[in-house]
Amino acid sequence: MRGAGGTSGGVGQFFIGLVMMCGGFYMLFNAITVRSSFGMRTSLYSFGSGWGITSGMVMIPFIFGIGLIFYNSKNILGWILTIGSLVALIFGVISSINFSMRTMTSFDLIVILVLSVGGVGLFLRSLKGLPEVSE
Repeated sequence: MRGAGGTSGGVGQFFIGLVMMCGGFYMLFNAITVRSSFGMRTSLYSFGSGWGITSGMVMIPFIFGIGLIFYNSKNILGWILTIGSLVALIFGVISSINFSMRTMTSFDLIVILVLSVGGVGLFLRSLKGLPEVSE
């Protein structure tokens, strides 16, 4: 009978590592706080000394692009304006995201790291073949 991943590795190590890995990464991602500074008056892209493009300004070419597409769907300028504005808006939203860790004790952090990294180690070790024992 083959073990985990078709190798001679241990199935028990596979599932223990998988459970540890899932628990550790769940605790890690649960400890991360995500904030966004995105808004219609927030500058997405800054140029020079304080001048920037806001998300409201990105919507202006989007509106013109939509109008051009509804007027003539084969108008390449309308598609460029619309797609370019959407890409700029999505990039601006993603770049305005801030990640931070919540306050935790060192014990909490050690438990998270041991579960995450130890689970990955057990999981990968189970996928490696064990040496054959001759009897």
